[in-house]
Amino acid sequence: FFKFILHVSSNMYVVVVTLFGLEGLTDLNGAGRKACPLCPEEKFKACYSHKLRRHLQNLHWKVYAEFEGQRMCICHLPCRQLKPSPNGDQAPGRLGAHYHCVVCSVTIARKTDMISHLKRHVNKGETEASYLGTPSGLAFEIMKELGTNVQLMPNHTTPQKTDTYFNRKMKTNRQLVFCSLAVLAEERNPLDCLDAFGATGIMGLQWAKHLRNAVKVTITDVNEACVKMIRENCQLNHIRVEGSRGSSRVPDGGAGGGVDGMTIAAVEVAKMDANVIMHLRPFDYIHLDPFGTAVNYLDSAFRNVRNLGIISVTSTDTSSLYSKSLNVTLRHYGSNIVRTEYYKELAARMVLATVARSAARCNKGIEVLLAVALEHFVLVVVRVLRGPTQADESAKRIRQLIHCQWCEERVFLKQGSMVEENLYRQLPCHCHGSMPGKTAVELGPLWSGPLFNTGFLRRMLFAAVQHSMDDIQPLVKTLICESECTTLKSSVHGTAALTNQVECGVVIKVQKVDECNTSDHSGKRKTGDEPGNVMKKLKSDASLEHPAFYYSIHRHSIRGMNMPKLNKFLQYLTEAGFRVSRTHFDPTGVRTDATLDQFKAVLTKYSVPTYTNSSATQNPEETQTEPTVSVHVFCLLTDI
Repeated sequence: FFKFILHVSSNMYVVVVTLFGLEGLTDLNGAGRKACPLCPEEKFKACYSHKLRRHLQNLHWKVYAEFEGQRMCICHLPCRQLKPSPNGDQAPGRLGAHYHCVVCSVTIARKTDMISHLKRHVNKGETEASYLGTPSGLAFEIMKELGTNVQLMPNHTTPQKTDTYFNRKMKTNRQLVFCSLAVLAEERNPLDCLDAFGATGIMGLQWAKHLRNAVKVTITDVNEACVKMIRENCQLNHIRVEGSRGSSRVPDGGAGGGVDGMTIAAVEVAKMDANVIMHLRPFDYIHLDPFGTAVNYLDSAFRNVRNLGIISVTSTDTSSLYSKSLNVTLRHYGSNIVRTEYYKELAARMVLATVARSAARCNKGIEVLLAVALEHFVLVVVRVLRGPTQADESAKRIRQLIHCQWCEERVFLKQGSMVEENLYRQLPCHCHGSMPGKTAVELGPLWSGPLFNTGFLRRMLFAAVQHSMDDIQPLVKTLICESECTTLKSSVHGTAALTNQVECGVVIKVQKVDECNTSDHSGKRKTGDEPGNVMKKLKSDASLEHPAFYYSIHRHSIRGMNMPKLNKFLQYLTEAGFRVSRTHFDPTGVRTDATLDQFKAVLTKYSVPTYTNSSATQNPEETQTEPTVSVHVFCLLTDI
């Protein structure tokens, strides 16, 4: 036996055992009585070596759970709190037996449950964990992402059991946020950027390590354990810590270049509530990623953000965003939604409407740069435009949506305060006239403007290539095609396409090539671009915005017909004169300016029947032989 016992608290132990022999667990050759290391004294009293050996073999050895060469023996120590019985008494002592997971240190009573628990770790890829013992007795896992090392608690994937929560599936989110910050750092520097919910500090450390002097990173968290973990991760990455406690902590080796043992950057770590620090200090870039919804922090974020700054909001309350908890959706976002085929884009537009209302309360408007809705999160990145005029223009983008429940056609309500006699007239479909009762519902309020900025996305793609982020490059290319509503991939590649649409402050999406090449790249608004002129340009360029929402080709397939391939179908829609592109919201979705009737007409035209002529000619022969057999059987029965 070779055993590690790591003290997590005064009444809890994590036992990790690698079995090579019983002698490693305790000294079985010595004289005198010895106690069992895995049982309390009241359960197994101290005895001689031969009895202790038999006890360990029969009780602990035979019922082990194995995982990657390590055997977890059953433990009878008071590590887990037993639930009281209905009469108030504690459960019997035999129910206190349990196993300790070698990956996440959780305690599980049954062996079958432990085996299932370990299989889930294997499916998640959490098998190659390197745990380090610290002087405090805690076990940490060292994880590396984008060249940044962070320490993780063994139960970091369970937010209810750890303060330093870390989700590996949010890697795409962290890389998108990093690229958006890198684009802003090209406009002006140094930037005051805030990671308001640090947890392990992985995002703020990546900013400081790769962008160096272009950013001044501040990482905050309200939990003392998280702040301590962030400071240790800074030392692990040779980053100087500047805290609000008065003195800065410098890792061993002093300050200087980027070699081992020397600091390469500096970050400020503070134990402070996110709303408090955003009220106290102004920032150029703010990232909000709380556990759940971020609506409680939007007002504070827009209060002190600088003009032309960027706010990125990550929402992980997918149950309320994706129409599973409608009462929570109404309480948090003030919107009425239903489950539709375009529910992910519906969630993104609902978050943007909430962001726009918070900005308008602070006399600020927004320009949407990016909106992404994937399985685990919804990310929106907006640029802040100061002034009541910008706030009014953004507020006008918030509208209601009419959704037909029969054919799922949808359209935004027209602007105006007058009540229309029949709202069904705005829908392109005719379901209300052919179906009984009410056929449509009113959803919203939602953001009706564009979801992407093409110039900003091109610069994000350049930043992703520059920092070797191969994972998100296909996603950013899809977003660029979606923002232009085109399937031409040639517009994504090449330096000419990258420089022709460089973002120029707030008027990037309405400027021509000559204007962009002669404009100021400092990120500040030019004196000639008055707010009124900017809004006139936006109105004149409304035709270039991508169409709202998308249709799923499988949702509207025709029964008994074979649909064309998705890429072929996009080509057919383009030949019919419609703007068309794929969408990241749905792998089978098609974003187009065609109505649903036009979409189905093209789909019907190029679909072929499931049964061909050859199979149709064989069916009559089969049907002719069957009656013949039945007649012969009937004759035989009558003869009998």
